[in-house]
Amino acid sequence: MKLARAIHFDESDTRVFHNPARTGEWCISGGFEFSNWGEADLVGKARQAFANGWLGCETFGRVTFVAVTQIEPAEHDRLADRLAQHFVDIYGAPSVEVARAVALEELSQMADLCDEHPANTLLTVARALTEVGVRETYRVIEAQDAGLEQFAIHATPDDPQH
Repeated sequence: MKLARAIHFDESDTRVFHNPARTGEWCISGGFEFSNWGEADLVGKARQAFANGWLGCETFGRVTFVAVTQIEPAEHDRLADRLAQHFVDIYGAPSVEVARAVALEELSQMADLCDEHPANTLLTVARALTEVGVRETYRVIEAQDAGLEQFAIHATPDDPQH
């Protein structure tokens, strides 16, 4: 089975998200967080999280890029438990047992998205509010023969562009 891990090419996620995901943590779309949002909620860093942030399953922070990779069954089980507990703690699910079914569905949707791509494929998400709710679209950036570090943007503190 495949899922995706947070990947950073520069420090921009630390500036655009209230809570950036940690590099290497497993991620899902996390669009459920925005199910009751309206235009008034889409301001500042919250707007950025809505517009293009994947949800990290450890820090519950956001990240712009994820990379497809294999996940072991034991890790998948731990993620389902962690996500279920998050649903209880943050969204008021009645129990971990009830929330685990929803967590498994979220992980399954992400696995379906990842399974059709080779390892190291990069994915981005874009969201829009519509009359019927949140619409998500995905962009796929094929893995290159060169290492990902060749595409990273490195900024220095005295760089006037950053």
